[in-house]
Amino acid sequence: MAGPGVFGPVKDEARAIQVLRDAVASGVNHIDASDFYGPHETNKLIKKALHPYADNLCIVTKVGARRDEKGGWLTAFTPQELVSAVEDNLCNLGLEAMEVVNLRSMLDIHQPKEGSLELQLEALAWLLRRSPNILLIPGTSSPEHLQENLASARLNFSDEVIEKLNEMN
Repeated sequence: MAGPGVFGPVKDEARAIQVLRDAVASGVNHIDASDFYGPHETNKLIKKALHPYADNLCIVTKVGARRDEKGGWLTAFTPQELVSAVEDNLCNLGLEAMEVVNLRSMLDIHQPKEGSLELQLEALAWLLRRSPNILLIPGTSSPEHLQENLASARLNFSDEVIEKLNEMN
């Protein structure tokens, strides 16, 4: 729903709006979105096409990434970035709450960045501890990657660290 490489505005806005409306009219009740598509373009388009939303429509978003000025993908795992991403999604979609927020892994399995796996695992662990109703869906490309993701559930932070992370809201 955004431009090439899911960056920039959609080429034909009227057509994209019609596609969204046709999807919902055809019974689609789950839309997977994110404010990093565009950035912001896709969520604004969804709002323009479908707001006010049908009661049975579940809009799901992803956080954990952001775009640079040329459209490149960057990680956004800090607590401040995660909170900001959720707030941007709420604003651009015209929602007061999100039913589901997924954390998107931005690790490049071909060129891992030093320390990036640790940051991802810490972000997963923090989110799991933050709320019992958070569903994490990290990408898993191998048995080893699966084990690394599962390990995040076993990471423990002291209450003091959790309190400091939560205060970053």
